[in-house]
Amino acid sequence: MELNKIRNLSDAELAAQEKTAAEQLFRLRFQVSLGQNDGVKKLRALRKEIAQIKTVARERELSIRGAQKDATPVEAGAKKGAR
Repeated sequence: MELNKIRNLSDAELAAQEKTAAEQLFRLRFQVSLGQNDGVKKLRALRKEIAQIKTVARERELSIRGAQKDATPVEAGAKKGAR
């Protein structure tokens, strides 16, 4: 699922999607351990999808979706001097 689609889901839909993906991941891991499936790409994709869902949910919880990523030079210098 694309990140834009994940961001457009409601909170309830997001939780349901996370639960569904986690169940799929569990089943796929079980199949791989039994040697029934070689779904390495599918495992990676499911883990990535779950991580994206959790990230979007956490962003909503903290309401930081539009927060600036880069630190100002003053903050960066303060962190270096704290050592």
